[in-house]
Amino acid sequence: MAKIRRIGRRFPDYGWSWPTGSLDQLLKAALLPDEEAARLCAERWLDENDIDHVSFREHRLLAAISDRFGRKLAGHAAYPRLVGLQKMLWTKSRMAMREAEPALKAMVDAGCTVMLIKGASRIALDAAAQRGRVAHDIDILVRPDDMQPAFDVLRDRGWQIATGVSPQYLRTRLASLRSMNFFKGNYGDIDLHQLAYDGSQQNAEDDLAIWHRAIAAKFSDVGVVVPSPADRIALAIAHGGLDAHTHSDWLVDCAVAIEGGDVDWGIFLDVIARRGLAVAAAVALSYLALEIGIAVPEAILTKVVDMADRRGAARLSSVLQAKPRTDFGPLTWLSRGFAKQLRLRRKKGRLKQTEPDIVWRGKSMTAKATGAPAPFVLSQALDEPQGEISEMMLDLVVRIVVPPVRRRIEMEINAGDRHVARLRSMMIGRSGGERMLRFRGKLMLDRTGQALVLEARPSRQFRVWDNEQAVATYGALPFQLVSAKFSPTG
Repeated sequence: MAKIRRIGRRFPDYGWSWPTGSLDQLLKAALLPDEEAARLCAERWLDENDIDHVSFREHRLLAAISDRFGRKLAGHAAYPRLVGLQKMLWTKSRMAMREAEPALKAMVDAGCTVMLIKGASRIALDAAAQRGRVAHDIDILVRPDDMQPAFDVLRDRGWQIATGVSPQYLRTRLASLRSMNFFKGNYGDIDLHQLAYDGSQQNAEDDLAIWHRAIAAKFSDVGVVVPSPADRIALAIAHGGLDAHTHSDWLVDCAVAIEGGDVDWGIFLDVIARRGLAVAAAVALSYLALEIGIAVPEAILTKVVDMADRRGAARLSSVLQAKPRTDFGPLTWLSRGFAKQLRLRRKKGRLKQTEPDIVWRGKSMTAKATGAPAPFVLSQALDEPQGEISEMMLDLVVRIVVPPVRRRIEMEINAGDRHVARLRSMMIGRSGGERMLRFRGKLMLDRTGQALVLEARPSRQFRVWDNEQAVATYGALPFQLVSAKFSPTG
């Protein structure tokens, strides 16, 4: 049997991208099989770091460490703060689950098969895992045919679309989107996916196979499915392994799945080959096996490394993207940024465009208001012309007071559940003040009695609009309708 070759710690070998320093210390505290050695790592980290001055990445791992050791760390001065942090993170995760549960049940009742992925899948398999696995957002996967009913459940239950576009706009374009984020209340946060992997990791055959390999589970009282152990490891690597350790508990998820002992490694090898994940897998599994001591079969690790070694130039890009951001030097920042942008161009690729985007671009103009000034509003119905003509040109003039920031102005025209057009303009300068904008475009009148409505839209949504800078930069801007003139086309 072939032996695993030595993994070096210098670029471009995979050890160069292993976690180092305090992140390595935290991961060893969470994962080392030798509990005493792991506890000493935890205590050293607590000696050298202040819980109040580290990021959410570290907090997520600290929750796992607190769950692992409990009162065995009671003698440390930071123990009360560690317990408080774990309780706070657990409470927020539990509240997120409670917000999501009714929506998930409604999806299942509507005939959707719901697959939980990432952290939520681990909790569905082991409810006790929520003490140490932070899951403030719930990632769910549905089949493409279930995307519309799942979307309707969230829309009808008051979940907000994070991007700021209207439900009317998004509903007709669901087939062209891989995923979208929704939130509700103070804690509800659902990522709805119709494909488990991003556009840089496409494979249509495996998109179907992941459903055939899925395992039944329960999320509270909701019947769901979760990916197979091999798929859970591959998904964790796909979502976390190229993200510079923005979060690092995905490595804990990998270790938990491996230690469960029922991984079909043949399936895992097939998935990473199909998805182009060999380099990220080589970094992750070599770290877990050689640095932590997790029982990755030697033959499997050898095959993964061999597969990664044959990736050519793509290997360099993936090694750069896998390196923790806390280890970046100036050259690494630049190189990784370039590699990431190339991947993002593929990652954001749409599936199939079902409805073309109808966008009217605003042009600045000067005009004198006539008659009594209209009020500033966030939405206003438009008086449609009489007659039987269905295709018309619409010429709109609106007055908007723009904050002194560089920002986009977003508006939409909708009619009931039907999206008609997006209206967009870019404010390049920071002077702010009153702007008169003209939008002109062609539209179809369906003559069903549903009024055309012009509405201001935010360029992105926030759970709470309590930040003046965020409101100025992203909030919906009230407008004054100066004129709306319909004319025949041609």
